[in-house]
Amino acid sequence: MSGGSGTAVVQAPRVEGAYPEGHLFLARQKHGVWRVALDSDADFGVLADTAPMMSAAERRTFGTSAVGLASGNQLTAASDYRTGMRLPFALGQDWILRGGPHGFAGTDTPYTAIDLKGGDQRVLAAAAGTAYTICSSGKGWVRVYHAPLYSGGPRLATDYYHLVGNPAFNGQHVDEGAFLGNTGTDTSCGGEASSRHVHFSLGTYGTSPNPPSDRTKIAIAGHAFGGWVIRSGATAYEGYALHGSARCTANGDGGATCMHNYGKLALDQGIVDANGGSSVTRRTGPGDGYASAGTAADGGTVTVSCTGTGTSHTGRWGTTTLWDRLSDGTWMPDAFLYTGVNGPIKPAC
Repeated sequence: MSGGSGTAVVQAPRVEGAYPEGHLFLARQKHGVWRVALDSDADFGVLADTAPMMSAAERRTFGTSAVGLASGNQLTAASDYRTGMRLPFALGQDWILRGGPHGFAGTDTPYTAIDLKGGDQRVLAAAAGTAYTICSSGKGWVRVYHAPLYSGGPRLATDYYHLVGNPAFNGQHVDEGAFLGNTGTDTSCGGEASSRHVHFSLGTYGTSPNPPSDRTKIAIAGHAFGGWVIRSGATAYEGYALHGSARCTANGDGGATCMHNYGKLALDQGIVDANGGSSVTRRTGPGDGYASAGTAADGGTVTVSCTGTGTSHTGRWGTTTLWDRLSDGTWMPDAFLYTGVNGPIKPAC
């Protein structure tokens, strides 16, 4: 029995808005028959279990026994947009949202990516994971595969393209905030970049029962990175990001440096969104009939301890009777809290 591994890349045309397609692959030959799987295939995990070229750390990421990092009573929902990720640069810095949600090849759908630039130009891992340099030249394009946040959770991967000065990765573990390269205009695998930035995109791996034409992709809109919820515009590269009611609009190279990196959102946390207001009233119980217990400032981060049912409210994310008990014992309507889940993130009190 023999086998191999590596990256397979389809280069993009050298035009603005075009991006390459890339995969990890594993191959095993047994009795003269080759079995090949891409990183997007469910079969990739089966091969990873016994592939001799895979390290123990890689098997923990890709193998069929891979489990989530979190334990306890975390809840999931059909619409789960939680990432547990920061923005791909230093905490506390302010960068430009150069381009809003767009496809990996520009105008193709789903819109998986945003473009970021500014700050100290150092691109950092949005979360811990297993890193690979996708371009065979060792330049320009790094992908990080992240372990699920909880058992049975989605397997997310993040891509970073147009980098310069990036290390060559071949399955190394990287911590959250690890240096991946500098913003640049590198197009080693195709495409074009008129000014230095990082093309930051979201995808999944190990989920497709049959080899697809490309890595499984996820629309980046609705997901939160560094305290900002990404929102799509009418067309590719438009759109904006929300931190509570604060908006950072994609404006190309001349945009405002409004993407402040607040850090990752934990599975039991939410961002207060007063839907245009400055604060949300906290109560002593789950309903408007309970006494006021102060306010939660728009854009603030709160921790949810358990949930209940109370007065119905309508916020930016919909109408619900769900209320959240916060870690300080007070309550607020879930309608004014972005958690990344359309439903409770904690069990009933």
